[in-house]
Formats: sequence, C-alpha cells, structure tokens
Amino acid sequence: MPMIDFAGASEALGRADGILIVTHVEPDGDAIGSLLGLGNALRAQGQDVTCAVDGGVPPGLQFLPCADQVLSTLAGLQADLLICVDASRPERVGQVGAQGMAHCSTVINLDHHVSNTGFGDIQLVMPEAASASEVVFHWLRCLSLPLSPDVARPLLTGLVTDTLGFRTSNVRAGTLRIALELMEPGISLHDIVAQTFDCRPFAELRLWQQVLPSLTLDRGVVAAQIRVEDSRLAGLEAGEDGDLPSLLRSTAEARVAVVFRELEDGNVSLSMRSKPPWDVARVAVALGGGGHAQAAGATIAGPLQAARDRVLPLLHVAANGGSATAGP
Repeated sequence: MPMIDFAGASEALGRADGILIVTHVEPDGDAIGSLLGLGNALRAQGQDVTCAVDGGVPPGLQFLPCADQVLSTLAGLQADLLICVDASRPERVGQVGAQGMAHCSTVINLDHHVSNTGFGDIQLVMPEAASASEVVFHWLRCLSLPLSPDVARPLLTGLVTDTLGFRTSNVRAGTLRIALELMEPGISLHDIVAQTFDCRPFAELRLWQQVLPSLTLDRGVVAAQIRVEDSRLAGLEAGEDGDLPSLLRSTAEARVAVVFRELEDGNVSLSMRSKPPWDVARVAVALGGGGHAQAAGATIAGPLQAARDRVLPLLHVAANGGSATAGP
C-alpha cells in the first residue's frame, strides 16, 4: 500500500458517517496544529467532526481557534472514520485513539515521522515533511479546500513549532513557501512565535529552578531529571517541562540532550534532542518510542535511576559513534 494515498483518504472522507480526529498524548504544537487545522477545515465543509486528545489542549496552545472544542475524553462515539495525526504508532494516540480504533471501520494514519510503523488502513506518511501540519496542508490542497484563518493559524503554528522557528535541518525552500501561503489569510507569524516561544509561565521557570541541580554533562550528553514532586512544587502537571529538552540542547558542549521525567504511575518519560548529524530517533525506537533524528521520545519502566542507567549508555553511543542495544 502506498504511504501517501491522498486519493484513498479523500474517498474515505466522502463516505464517512462521522469523523474522529485524534493525536498523540502529551501533544505539542504540531500535534494540536494539525488536529485543529484539519478538523476546522472539514467542519467548515459540513462534515461531522470530533477532535480529541487525552488530557485536552495544553494551556499554551489554547489560543488556537476551536481549541475549546477539543475533547479530553470520549463518552459515546458517532463516527466510522478515525484520523490519527502526528503519531508514529497506534499506542501514541492514548485512550481516545484506542476508543476510535475499536469503534471506527476505517483508520487514516497521517504523519511525518520516519519511525512511523505504517498502521491503519490508509497512510498519509511523508517523512520528508517538516511537520504533520505540512502533510495536512498538502491534503487540503488535494481536496481544493480553502485556507481560512481558522485553518491556516493552527497549521502555521504546527509548522513553526515543529521546526523550532524554521531552524531544524529538515526545513527546505518548500517549507518556507508553505509558511508564506499560510500567512496569506492574514495570519501573523510574529504573533504565533510570541505565543509559542516567547510566552512562558512563571511556573515553568520554577520547575527549571527545581530540576537544574540534577544537570549532568558527560561525553557530549547533557541530562536532567524531573521528579513528580518537582512538578508539584512548581504548580505544574506531571507531564509539563517547559521544553527543557530544547534548552539543554543549546548547551555548547553537548551533542545530545535528554530529560528524564518521572510519571505518576512510576514509569519514566524520555524527551531527547540532538544537534545534526547526531540521531536520537534510533535510541527512541530501540526503547519502544519514536520521533525524528533530532527530536524523539519514549516511555520506559522506572524508577528514575534505573531509567538513567539504561538510557545514558545508549545516548553516549549516539553522541560518539558506534552501536548499542536497548537492553531489557
């Protein structure tokens, strides 16, 4: 089956009796941007669309149009088409995604991760795309649907955030041309950058204050850890880190950065970043996760020290060449 089946996906839309769109847990700007960009476009055409993500839209992305209509849980479902956006594996779409897969007869997998497993009935997987929002853009162009402000603003947000403000190595001339088209409805690039990069709650700085004493730098790998208690003291949910991994990646002496985040259930969430050409996606995949060469993640068994002992040797290999296995 082709990995970019826009014709098949469009046919599925035409025969759908209700559409559920979901994205990955702990959603970032591209997850919510692609979710809302696609959902708003289809809803404007009269489609019956439900958008959902476990836990709802994060506070920092609630400025996006129709963010208040995104459900955090599903109670009853009237849809036979499920669209998963920005998720490399079916497990990444959480409880709402699991409900959709159990209920819907057709699943569309829309993504841009090179680690995508090819799940679903119809794939719209473009590893060359800089963001899932870019894949949505191409699909909407195939459907000849207009880029209204309610569609363009989320998609531009996804594109801006997943490229770190057009600074990642996968940004091409075509990426910038798409950004220009998304700005044409009157969307301010400045406002999106201000909302996503230059608007940080004080609680996030308090979290950094708590966790930076755990900072280590060894053989090109900079690491920090966040305990559940640290998040509570800062007044944040256990899943929030204020994009600490990107801050660590900016360390001049580091090639790879990782944040170990303790979860309420005792597992540990890993957020990994790297500078080109070092690849953390391979480590993430070996640990059961996924992502991009320069931004990847996984969730593994705790406790924190056991997670560090398992993961740091793999990242030392990634930062210094060679090969390693993920271990038990």
